[in-house]
Amino acid sequence: MSLLQDIQTYQPENEQEACDKEQMIQYLLNNPDCLERKNQIAHFTASIWTVNKERTKTLMAYHNIYHSWAWLGGHADGIEDLSSVAMRELQEESGVQNAILVSRDIFSLETLVVEGHVKKGQYVPSHLHLNVTYLAEADEKEALVVNEAENQAVKWWSFEDALNVSSEPWMVEHIYRKLIEKCRR
Repeated sequence: MSLLQDIQTYQPENEQEACDKEQMIQYLLNNPDCLERKNQIAHFTASIWTVNKERTKTLMAYHNIYHSWAWLGGHADGIEDLSSVAMRELQEESGVQNAILVSRDIFSLETLVVEGHVKKGQYVPSHLHLNVTYLAEADEKEALVVNEAENQAVKWWSFEDALNVSSEPWMVEHIYRKLIEKCRR
């Protein structure tokens, strides 16, 4: 299936996802460069909500740009298979090599606001990340590696602690809580 078909068939969890789903469909249909970050208004990204086998902990990184503990993920950079992007980002940002993608189905959808910032010496204007999230399981005993270009630390957190260590209130209340609830079902 194509990314458009994957998003069209996704069943929204709540009003936020329903609204973001519609926005993503329209953006895909009207912006052929939406998989590229050269589109400075909005572009697709993929995140991976990585949990231990018991689904009691999640893997997070202390992100250099956001100065917060956060999930892992990155830009599509022209790749339509966002599940492969999410898995690649998990490996690059944490060193985890043996994670299992629970399903190729989308786990969550969200449109995220990215404030203007400097990356690699260049100013990046404020824009939107049309984000598709996938669910992975990993062994929390596997060695973690910090990717200094992306983050300052990588660590497993209990679900409750993950909500407390993130310094992004909107992410905690509207995204991470939703992901944790979905894992508990």
